[in-house]
Amino acid sequence: MQAYSVETGKFKLDGGAMFGVVPKVIWNKSNPADENNLCTWALRCLVILEGDRIILIDTGMGDKQDAKFFSHYQPHETVALANALEKINLTVESITDVLLTHLHFDHVGGAISKVKEDLVPTFPNATYWVSETQWNLALNPNKREKASFLTENILPLQKSGRLKLITLPPFESNKSLQEIKFTNAISCLVVNGHTQGMLLPKISIGKETIVYMADLLPSIGHIPLPYVMGYDMQPLVTLEEKEKFLTTALQEDYILFFEHDAVNECCRLVATEKGIRAGKSFTLKEIEGLH
Repeated sequence: MQAYSVETGKFKLDGGAMFGVVPKVIWNKSNPADENNLCTWALRCLVILEGDRIILIDTGMGDKQDAKFFSHYQPHETVALANALEKINLTVESITDVLLTHLHFDHVGGAISKVKEDLVPTFPNATYWVSETQWNLALNPNKREKASFLTENILPLQKSGRLKLITLPPFESNKSLQEIKFTNAISCLVVNGHTQGMLLPKISIGKETIVYMADLLPSIGHIPLPYVMGYDMQPLVTLEEKEKFLTTALQEDYILFFEHDAVNECCRLVATEKGIRAGKSFTLKEIEGLH
């Protein structure tokens, strides 16, 4: 078992939207905004080598859209997935599985590439996995979330014949998040506050447990409970899911891996007088035995 961080670049989103009801004078200290109130965010994927499987978690934004689309998000320091994988001695052909946390454009965009006029899977030998709940929502989105689901990222997955849907168990209210098995070493926590059927891959490597945070906790700055994104469809559900997750993650000493934090790749959690907070941040490369 090995784990590798894969950086595909950065982009910008409105700081107010990213922090919801939290005032700018507070969040701007940790995530400073530019003159247009935009903050910089990472597009960070994760590769897991498990036996004969090479699993890529999320795929960044991709490069298929037009200049007008990208002008809203100002992608920069962009690295094509093929080039990012080369840095860890992998190719797009070597990926066996692509596990998509959800189908918003900044998570699935790199899954499909435009070759001349054709939209084709970026990873020709991979099986693409997403929850059935999220897939059905993406095909029939609500009006508020519709702009995040781009048909050119989604329908070609189905057309390719390489899409597999993960059936989620019926929801049960309990003290912990629902968890489903994906491989021997990877399970997925199921959350619904940001979007229905989002998966948080939980990876066991030796004595360590890494959780890919996707959009439950986009950054270290989102760890305090009230810091919930304006993008979340059900913010009170997110609040409950965060509390459940953080309690367990602290107890079990999970490593949190951040998809969107432009500065901090990973952290563990600590208990403070103000509640659960981030401990010292670090990278996967700094953790002995993961590479």
